[in-house]
Amino acid sequence: MSEVVEQLRQALPPEALVTDPDRMESYRYDRAMFCPAGMPLAVVLARETAHVQAAVRIAAEAGVPIVPQGARSGLSGAANALDGCIVISLEKMDKILAIEPVDRYVVTQPGVYNAVLSRAVAEQGLFYPPDPSSWEFCSIGGNLSTNSGGLCCVKYGVTTDYVLGLEVVLADGRILRTGRKTVKGVAGYDLAKLIVGSEGTLGIITEATLALRPQAAKPRTMAALFGSGVEAGNAILEIIRSGVSLSLLEIMDRTTIQAVNKYKRMDLPEEAAAMLIAQSDAGGEAGAADVATVAKLCRDTGALECIEAEDDAEGELLLEGRRVALTALEELGTTMIDDVAVPRSRLAEFIGRLEQLSAELDITIGVLGHAGDGNMHPTVVFDQTDPGQAERAQQAFDRVMEIGLELGGTITGEHGVGVLKRAWLAEEVGPVSLDVHRAIKNALDPKNLLNPGKIVAD
Repeated sequence: MSEVVEQLRQALPPEALVTDPDRMESYRYDRAMFCPAGMPLAVVLARETAHVQAAVRIAAEAGVPIVPQGARSGLSGAANALDGCIVISLEKMDKILAIEPVDRYVVTQPGVYNAVLSRAVAEQGLFYPPDPSSWEFCSIGGNLSTNSGGLCCVKYGVTTDYVLGLEVVLADGRILRTGRKTVKGVAGYDLAKLIVGSEGTLGIITEATLALRPQAAKPRTMAALFGSGVEAGNAILEIIRSGVSLSLLEIMDRTTIQAVNKYKRMDLPEEAAAMLIAQSDAGGEAGAADVATVAKLCRDTGALECIEAEDDAEGELLLEGRRVALTALEELGTTMIDDVAVPRSRLAEFIGRLEQLSAELDITIGVLGHAGDGNMHPTVVFDQTDPGQAERAQQAFDRVMEIGLELGGTITGEHGVGVLKRAWLAEEVGPVSLDVHRAIKNALDPKNLLNPGKIVAD
């Protein structure tokens, strides 16, 4: 192992290599709870693709596992280090390389934060739709690796829908460039889409070409308050059934609203059991009509009150409350954040069963999520020092995934599998799909060095 470290030292500039245990400590894990994390042999702070390539070649020759990392904001343990591995951090590869307004694409390194990229393209009159709630501190590379979604998925889709091309360092150190910069292109297998969502198990993304859209109109925003989560779920069903084209439809329950108010000193209405936040970026009269339609549907399904934001600032305030919700819940205690997506027709039933589960196990579950596409983030909040609460919290976390599958859903809509949900992936996809996963992994990484043990068990 000392020989491997020496080879890294010779191949990389001094600032790109960390071996001090105290400094490496913060590179051991992401934000997921209860996922094992080891101590790396070394951390490579790559500044360019050549640094990644050199580190991978050295690791491949020595048979040392590699764990790629972005901003470490993930919630599945996918970025957690293994004992004796080489962590390759992409956080220093944080440059936007090109923005092409006519062809509507951006070329970016993986360490760029989502919000930074979004603001940069907005200055050119363009729009990058995928916007996870953590957009201020999550990186594009991490978004690609877990195929992140965000608040605008209901209208604009998820990360993979905007991937034109990738530069990827493979397990043997070769560089794969796949995809295109044209609007259309179907030559060969779609390898870029294969890499997206693979959580660093098939290759390390060092550059991405992402599609952009013209900037949307200023959105109209409204909130609807409900006396129960099930009523809010029924309203969501009617909104979807109506065909109204919203750019955002989010839900927060009372527990989440109270947490946000305490965390940000906001004045969100705590008297409601649930709040829907809806937004239309259709512009002008069309946007106003969309919001009016949603308000009527909400009233017809029992809303206590519907409030339209008076201006952009008030609309942004509502969205800010939703964006900080997970962080706010973390202030209440230890959290286990689920990421279950269910068919939208089953959303009211899902919310109702979460309420029953919370009462049954006597555990707090904050209910929030992307109501428009059925991707919910039930968050179990508990006292980790209380063994009984910790045990019930784990039961609740697993039951949420079980309920999601029972309702025809999936165990993750955007956070990925990592190690946290590895066993549940097997439950969802079945043995044939697992065999295909392993065959693809073996074809691209026969020595099983890239993020081993993530997504699929070794």
